[in-house]
Amino acid sequence: MRIHLSSVFVDDQEKALRFYTDILGFVKKTEVPLGEHRWLTLVSPEAPDGTELLLEPDGHPAVKPYKTALVDDGIPATSFAVDDVHAEFGRLRALGVHFTQEPLEMGPVTTAVFDDTCGNLIQIVHSE
Repeated sequence: MRIHLSSVFVDDQEKALRFYTDILGFVKKTEVPLGEHRWLTLVSPEAPDGTELLLEPDGHPAVKPYKTALVDDGIPATSFAVDDVHAEFGRLRALGVHFTQEPLEMGPVTTAVFDDTCGNLIQIVHSE
């Protein structure tokens, strides 16, 4: 068994698509119109056949309170692996990304947390 798909709830799929592709560097894998919304998945360009990230509309009534509670408590919705948190922090900050936690070294793990502009905090992590 392996992870095939993970999702992040977004308040605007088009805005999320721009942020996750233009800023973070993911690439669109699947786009299927579903009425008002789309089945919209992204992958890492380093693993085009790897785990997909679904940009899921946050329209369900339970989602917005859940997202708000996570953000209020500083809890990331998900985590992405990077080769170097400090370098990625610098790259993203230069692109205008707002970080809620600058790089923090915790033994063999370094993390940072940013706002994805779509209602979520996202963590980047690198392990030695």
